[in-house]
Amino acid sequence: MSDEIRIVVKNFNAYYGEKHALKNVNIDIPANKIMAMIGPSGCGKSTFLRSINRMNDLIENFKVDGQMMIDGNDVYDKTIDVTSLRRRVGMVFQKPNPFPKTIYENVAYGLRVNRLFKDNKELEHKIEKSLVEAGLWEEVKDDLDKSAFELSGGQQQRLCIARALVIQPEVILMDEPTASLDPISTAKIEELIQVLKKDYTIVIVTHNMQQAARVADNTSFFMLGELIEYDVTSRMFTKPVKKITEDYITGRFG
Repeated sequence: MSDEIRIVVKNFNAYYGEKHALKNVNIDIPANKIMAMIGPSGCGKSTFLRSINRMNDLIENFKVDGQMMIDGNDVYDKTIDVTSLRRRVGMVFQKPNPFPKTIYENVAYGLRVNRLFKDNKELEHKIEKSLVEAGLWEEVKDDLDKSAFELSGGQQQRLCIARALVIQPEVILMDEPTASLDPISTAKIEELIQVLKKDYTIVIVTHNMQQAARVADNTSFFMLGELIEYDVTSRMFTKPVKKITEDYITGRFG
């Protein structure tokens, strides 16, 4: 694991009303690495992911205790500005969710809302840069005024990644980003994720064991709200410490 740890989680618990969704999770996520989260449905993966940028705050009766730190700052500290937190922690969802706008305006949206450009020239430069980063520029550069809905599913997902990248977050959260895509689009997104870790820390939830093995530097296995095992991916998939991890990875249950 790299020396620099970006996210530190200590004794972290999450509750939906009476339901104890995450139980005493302790984990260190290194900077500029890809951390995959695996585990059966309903085991707490998405709850954990959405706790990092406080998306769960939007759910009634959701509460947490323990610590979730990014670069030494507690995400749940009362003084934290949630808007600026979400600017630092981008999110890509399972289904591509472009806005009903042009390709150009989809990427421009975060820059406009956060006033992150001086003039049109800078705006255009940032849009092009993020589309290049998302591996989409060559495919859309002559069609920026087209509706985002005219793109294929895989292109729409890369557009959503460009939209997340354009405001230059430090962390990117991906909740099953290829679940609704065909194998070719999936391969493109996986290649893209590998390139992006140079500049970003990436946390990805996946149900696809092979995907975790292919893309992740480190993998965490969750079960019934608990972090069962966390290790370097190659070790996790060849020599897991716990029998239950081995059973899940080899498909004996789940």
